[in-house]
Amino acid sequence: MPKKNQISVLVVDDSQSFREIMVRKLSDDPQIQVVATAGDAFEARDKILKYDLDLIVCDQEMPKMGGVEFIKRLLPQYPLPVVMISDNPQIEAAARVAGARDFVKKPHPRSAKTDADFLNELILKIRLAARTGIILPKKNPAAQQVDHNHLPQSVGNGQLSDRLIAIGASTGGTEAIYQILKNLRVDCPGILIVQHIPPVFSKMFAERLDTQTPLRCKEAQSGDYLEPGRVYIAPGDQHMRIKRIGNKYRVEVFAGEKVNGHCPSVDMLFDSVAREAGPRAIGVLLTGMGNDGAKGLLDIRRKGGYTIGQDEASSVVYGMNKVAYNLGAVSVQAALKNIHHCILTALKE
Repeated sequence: MPKKNQISVLVVDDSQSFREIMVRKLSDDPQIQVVATAGDAFEARDKILKYDLDLIVCDQEMPKMGGVEFIKRLLPQYPLPVVMISDNPQIEAAARVAGARDFVKKPHPRSAKTDADFLNELILKIRLAARTGIILPKKNPAAQQVDHNHLPQSVGNGQLSDRLIAIGASTGGTEAIYQILKNLRVDCPGILIVQHIPPVFSKMFAERLDTQTPLRCKEAQSGDYLEPGRVYIAPGDQHMRIKRIGNKYRVEVFAGEKVNGHCPSVDMLFDSVAREAGPRAIGVLLTGMGNDGAKGLLDIRRKGGYTIGQDEASSVVYGMNKVAYNLGAVSVQAALKNIHHCILTALKE
């Protein structure tokens, strides 16, 4: 039986050998306990009824019933977080609409991704999905509103046209970003986001945020101007920066060499935000491996901007945000659940 602090997992995959590999690796993690496995959706259904589960790992292709159809039938009755193993963006898009929490790409013999890379990524995604739970698709966007009783009545004095919010994240960032945006107001200044994410997925991520948060979200394009209540996601293979034009900010998206090992780079965005917006900027650095964004966040703070770092306890990986904190780049360090409050409070000043 799993301990109280362990995540109880059901692994569903039609390959017995691959199931065994996953079970061995996942069982090595002290936070995870694989309590059952299944070879198809119908066997999985029986295991769901039998065991007290926290999460399901599910392959996209299974006999008798595919992964997407399985999720569609499962979640209305048993709302469990699902991490899908997939290598098809179209299937992933359909699965996300159905309610899948996250995705991990299965390694292929000719791929640079190894079994160890896959399994390590799977462990991280399981931890995050179990922490954030499940979000069912929003059928009627107008029906899902932020609880304004718990937010400031006004986010500023009306002079927000030259304010902006810049957010950077890596591992674990997609869900952290969602948790923040879903609680922000539609009259917030424009929001720029660099999430380390592959091409194609950045557009899917933007579309998901657009349907599941009160804000209008899109993948950024050169020539976009920041508007209140709008979110601009950097494309997965291009840098993003801003240029101040009068009282507005214009987005520039461009191909370039990797910075700190990444394209898009958080530092690339933050450096331009510090230069062009200075004290009118709010910078936020979230969970992620490495140090991308730490120097840029320090630049924002030195220019008079307000900076927020996600704390260790709520981070999937306390890396980029830790480096920033140690550099003195963070005005305030906060748990993920409180970051939107920090943003709204800063906008009132």
